[in-house]
Amino acid sequence: MADPSSYRPKPGQIPDSPGVYRFRDDHRRVIYVGKAKSLRPRLSSYFQDLANLHPRTRTMVTTAASVEWTVVSTEVEALQLEYSWIKEYDPRFNVKYRDDKSYPYLAVTLNEEFPRVQVMRGAKKKGVRYFGPYGHAWAIRETVDLMLRVFPVRTCSAGVFKNAERTGRPCLLGYIGKCSAPCVGRVTPDEHRQLAEEFCDFMAGRTGAYIRRLEQRMAIAAEDMEYEKAGRLRDDIGALRRAMEKSAVVLADATDADLIAVAEDELEAAVQIFHVRGGRVRGQRGWVTDKVEAVDTAGLVEHALQQLYGEEIGDSVPKEVLVPALPEDPVQTDALGQWLSDRRGSHVSLRIPQRGDKKDLMVTVGRNAQQSLVLHKTKRASDLTTRSRALEEIARALGLDSVPLRIECFDISHLQGDDVVASMVVFEDGLARKSEYRRFQIKGFEGQDDVRSMHEVIGRRFKRYLAEKERTGEWTEEEEGPADQDPTAPDDPTDPTTSTDPTTSTDRTDQNGRDPQDGVPGPSLKDDDGRPKRFAYPPQLVVVDGGQPQVAAAKRAMDELGIDDVAVCGLAKRLEEVWVPDDDDPVVLPRSSEGLYLLQRVRDEAHRFAITYQRAKRAKRIRTSPLDDVPGLGETRKQALIKHFGSVKKLRQATIEQICEVPGLGRKTAESVAVALAQAAPAAPAVNTATGEIMEDDGGRPHD
Repeated sequence: MADPSSYRPKPGQIPDSPGVYRFRDDHRRVIYVGKAKSLRPRLSSYFQDLANLHPRTRTMVTTAASVEWTVVSTEVEALQLEYSWIKEYDPRFNVKYRDDKSYPYLAVTLNEEFPRVQVMRGAKKKGVRYFGPYGHAWAIRETVDLMLRVFPVRTCSAGVFKNAERTGRPCLLGYIGKCSAPCVGRVTPDEHRQLAEEFCDFMAGRTGAYIRRLEQRMAIAAEDMEYEKAGRLRDDIGALRRAMEKSAVVLADATDADLIAVAEDELEAAVQIFHVRGGRVRGQRGWVTDKVEAVDTAGLVEHALQQLYGEEIGDSVPKEVLVPALPEDPVQTDALGQWLSDRRGSHVSLRIPQRGDKKDLMVTVGRNAQQSLVLHKTKRASDLTTRSRALEEIARALGLDSVPLRIECFDISHLQGDDVVASMVVFEDGLARKSEYRRFQIKGFEGQDDVRSMHEVIGRRFKRYLAEKERTGEWTEEEEGPADQDPTAPDDPTDPTTSTDPTTSTDRTDQNGRDPQDGVPGPSLKDDDGRPKRFAYPPQLVVVDGGQPQVAAAKRAMDELGIDDVAVCGLAKRLEEVWVPDDDDPVVLPRSSEGLYLLQRVRDEAHRFAITYQRAKRAKRIRTSPLDDVPGLGETRKQALIKHFGSVKKLRQATIEQICEVPGLGRKTAESVAVALAQAAPAAPAVNTATGEIMEDDGGRPHD
């Protein structure tokens, strides 16, 4: 436990201006982010007598080893910077709301040439208009089915759309009038986009004017004795009214507002949000959080607003936000309102409802929040008890000094010695920490040898940990090649243990920090410290998938590196026996043991993660083409070549001049293509197993 006086800033160092501050632990990890309209009094309050601090604040300041701050111009800037840092550093002592489930949204992909209406979950995408969230996906589909009669917008996938374009025949919805069939040219792109925008306007709450317009058209059609047209319009109006009836009117003045309510106790808090558009409840969502910092109801509301609107702009932020409490300081309240207005682009009213329908609805939202908290605590009580018992059983069975709060499990996967890979999964407090999962390629040798592979993987994992610690004295992160590359090795592209091919990177992440193959979030690759790291934190227990040989290999790898404070065990699949180093007899846990069940879950997750990676690598290898080795030839031009010639076989028979005829291909690239195809051995011909005949590559007539 650190003494806060050891890192207390000297008098006069802290500026008396708005800013954001960060507390870091002795490993330079950011553990708390806060903001203040005046940094000097706020930071000074953390360094008073520990007996006067809130217990959670006391724990934070004694865990920290340093504090730093950044000065900003206004409280609005401080609010934005605080949100950005909380999202970036994921500090353990900040309130972080977690969704109790993944909510479906009704999405309109206005970023496509032909916008599509569909159900979407997960992160929001740029250029897509969202409505919701909804409680159930079927509720969205029922609403869309009613509205497609009036707004026949495309709902099909890209594959179905392209197939209809190619064949010239629309899908079933096009034949029954629930799609305008832009795939076959029944409407122009502009006409289809107008339909999509009208659909969005109706979903956004602008319903009355549109229905009145349909009623006027129906009356005119009836006067002109166009009774079939009038009947269709009557049915359209009925469909729209039924879609509107699915969400009851709660505010008579057609208000666009979000209502936020909080239910809390000493340890946890639940937040419920009702999204009201056009006076109707269009969506509902809820969050639950541990109160890891000393925060009141107004502070919980502020954190909820940051999470709810931190990534939103434009109409996604409503004109009115109703909350149960606001900061006592009016300047801070004004800063929150200004921040919301900046996100929307126009004025946003942030206030506590005092009377009337809005106050009554806030009571309803509050009851939902209270029920959500009670339900969460009921579920979590048994969950926490079970996980704690499992960790205690593991510690007792393995003779550990304390329960293993962080467990890492390794597994090897291959197909008859090819594409040998390994996985590392992480469980913290008995729960999977998927952002910490890692993948490895076995680089040190060829062939099948699970024991040797395990030795290599464990060594590489802990070499990285030691190298970071010894080089800087703290955990830092570099922008370098594969995540599991030995940092002590020379950066030599000819080194067989080093891979610069992005397809062989064991810690591939895209610009959003996600693994493109498995959707598993990856770490930030930025230079500053304090962010989630790759191999920075050592586990208390390493579990290997296997028996005594694999355990001995893992232990040997750690002994070679001087790692003596991490326990090792193995779980053999045959009899579910737990093996420990230097012991000829396994540890047998009862079949009903929660500890054994947790080890099985960890082992099975490592196996799933490894085999998913191995299958992806094998599939990629099978899909390789001679064109992959042509320098400067990207995916777009490869597809253009295949489309132009029809197959690789016909392309191989083409002359350089014929290859140059493909749009976008110069002579130099055409020569490279010809050379690559000439050097690549043609694939073995297919054989008809029924007749024994050798078939052409493109499925044509048999060879003579």
